[in-house]
Amino acid sequence: MSGADTVLVVDDSAIDRRLAGRLLEKAGFGVRYATDGDEALVEIEREAPSIVLTDLHMPKLDGLELVVAIRKRKPKLPVVLMTAHGSEAIAMHALRVGAASFVPKRRLADELASTLRAIVDLAVDSGDRTSNVDPLDARESRFVLDNDVAGITEVVGQLEAELARLGICDETGLIQVGVALREAIVNAIVHGNLEVSSKLLEETTASGGTAFAELVAERRSKDPWRRRRVSVLARYEPDEVTYRIEDEGPGFDPSGLPDPTDAANLERLHGRGLMLMRMFMDEVTHSPTGNVVSMTKRRAR
Repeated sequence: MSGADTVLVVDDSAIDRRLAGRLLEKAGFGVRYATDGDEALVEIEREAPSIVLTDLHMPKLDGLELVVAIRKRKPKLPVVLMTAHGSEAIAMHALRVGAASFVPKRRLADELASTLRAIVDLAVDSGDRTSNVDPLDARESRFVLDNDVAGITEVVGQLEAELARLGICDETGLIQVGVALREAIVNAIVHGNLEVSSKLLEETTASGGTAFAELVAERRSKDPWRRRRVSVLARYEPDEVTYRIEDEGPGFDPSGLPDPTDAANLERLHGRGLMLMRMFMDEVTHSPTGNVVSMTKRRAR
């Protein structure tokens, strides 16, 4: 990724637009602005950005309507939502109809740039990648990753290319599956292999500290954590693909996970990845020990 990556920030609040824009410019993005969905569509037709960041409540064309319009006109263009208290239900609907992810406005400083960077990296043209998957034959592909999250993008890009050849979902769906896979693999590395909890992430975010990142970095270089690996298995059928992500950590009780279908949990850090996984996949299950998550994407009927 380079400084050529451009974000179109869409918000009717001048203060919120500029706040998001400054954070993104600081992270190396180019930034353009629109005050509502109608203006955003004009900007997109004039010159498509790398990604769109939009508020939900706006006059004229709102954020949900913008997501729907972009999916029809520019299905390869990812859209990320800025959410606020009271917009949880509409945000979940927007995720179902095509948005790629979300960032709560109260956490823009901590999460905005990293969220958009990850999605821009995933939203590659699948035609630029090679794949040996024959859509008429069932087959498998396997990957083994160490505990460096930097290696996730290449693996997910290959899996997206294979899914594209099967034609199971449209281009927006490919981005969403890529997001779900990335969330599952990050969870397997950080929470599974390295045993760094979401609770520490919430505490660190609330305090503005760095304890979470420091512990992740420390455990990546120490036994027993550094020796653990994450395996990713993709099993292809003509009308569906199933992904199996397994870590080598001590496991956990999946029954304690928050309900990802409850809009009240949208802005919680704990369970965010699971929410996106269940939103974008047709089926998500954990093994009894929590070390294995299986996700299935089926051909749209």
